[in-house]
Amino acid sequence: MKSPYLGAVPLHWCDECHVPVLGKRCSCGGKTRFVGVTPPGDLRPAFPSDIRLINHLFEESFGSLLIPNDHLVLLNKVPDDDRMEEIIVGGAIVGAIRYLPGESRWEVLPRPEATLLMTPKMRYVIVDDGAAAFIKDGSSVLAPGVVLVESHVEKGDEVFVLTEDGTCIGVGRAKMSAEEARGITRGQIVRLRKNAPQVCRPGSATWDDAVDANREYLLKMEGDSIAFIRDVREQEDLPVTVSYSGGKDSLVTLLLALKAIGPVPLLFADTGLEFPETLENISEVSDRYCVPIFRGDGEAGFWEVFSRHGPPAVNFRWCCKACKLTPVTRLIEEEFGECLSLIGQRKYESARRMKSRRVWRNPNVPNQLSAAPIQHWNALHVWLYLFQEKAPYNTLYEAGLDRIGCYMCPSSDIAHLRMIEARYPKLWERWQTAVSDYGGATGRPENWFESGAWRIKKGESDDEDSHY
Repeated sequence: MKSPYLGAVPLHWCDECHVPVLGKRCSCGGKTRFVGVTPPGDLRPAFPSDIRLINHLFEESFGSLLIPNDHLVLLNKVPDDDRMEEIIVGGAIVGAIRYLPGESRWEVLPRPEATLLMTPKMRYVIVDDGAAAFIKDGSSVLAPGVVLVESHVEKGDEVFVLTEDGTCIGVGRAKMSAEEARGITRGQIVRLRKNAPQVCRPGSATWDDAVDANREYLLKMEGDSIAFIRDVREQEDLPVTVSYSGGKDSLVTLLLALKAIGPVPLLFADTGLEFPETLENISEVSDRYCVPIFRGDGEAGFWEVFSRHGPPAVNFRWCCKACKLTPVTRLIEEEFGECLSLIGQRKYESARRMKSRRVWRNPNVPNQLSAAPIQHWNALHVWLYLFQEKAPYNTLYEAGLDRIGCYMCPSSDIAHLRMIEARYPKLWERWQTAVSDYGGATGRPENWFESGAWRIKKGESDDEDSHY
């Protein structure tokens, strides 16, 4: 799957402070080095739950934890069949994890730089020095020159290729098991995976250190966004609101609005499909910043359309209009007549939003003029700013969820939905019952829900913009 370019990825690394930096110089005064990651490069911090998952997967596969204590870790979601995230430690991609929906499991894809952080105790192949020279040049691992295939290796496993002194010279997929490789004199043992060499310099740091290293860049982004808000407000004689979803982007937008023009009301489209933590966050934010909440009720509209069309799909998201846009239109009419809404839209979210204007009107909400103060921010800007402001972000992010919206959103990857199913069994049972009942009544296959086929609607293509 092609990686979309949604804007420059300004990720650099300071090897003195061991932190990510959004420009060519760290606040310590030192120069940084560019870190090349797969586009779109909308990087996020790895929270403790993410790190536990990564370490569990590496220990399960290779007998050793990957991430040491007190090291900053970034995750970069990259295009794949479902979900795949690059792992950045010490200013290098040291591996990735990929979810395999058909097998309901995660797979680890290590890179050679991972051995600067851990020593594989399982699933490795040792070659002699004569073979090592050819392997370093990109040749596959052939039986001649192989000293040892570790006993846990099975055909199809990801393995490290090591020299006799323990140096990693490659990673790849085993073409035969340890048992099959025993005693053979010819044949391919490992098909190497080609990765661009990375510079990895591990070291301990905190997210407060990262904020300090980036204060100059955050100040500039903040200043540009505040100026944008003030300019739009001066040009438009409309009441100002912030569209608040309970997610990180709308929270940053609120913080900027407070600094630019003071307290403004929040518009919240309550779909009836929200996580409990989201509802708690909305109340907490309203109380902390002394801003009122205006709620649009979208639950009845959702289930009314569901009864006619079935569940929303990735390519047929009627849900956004039914339970967000239409209720918000009514809400604005009742409370303001018309308003200017500051919205947490960012171009790094999707190709559609990359092409979006910074000020626009959604034809489905004609009484709302929308403006995007953080259009040019990436997720790392957002997270560093939230850390800097000590802002009360939604605790779901710390649980490993990267999407905060309707719990059953069809645009979520299967890995995300499996986490929801495990964490919220009652919510998921409600959704499963509704979809399965609709599927049974309309002649869908018996495994329509379990297979995830409900997420795709054949012959349709109508993806409403959910921003309001």
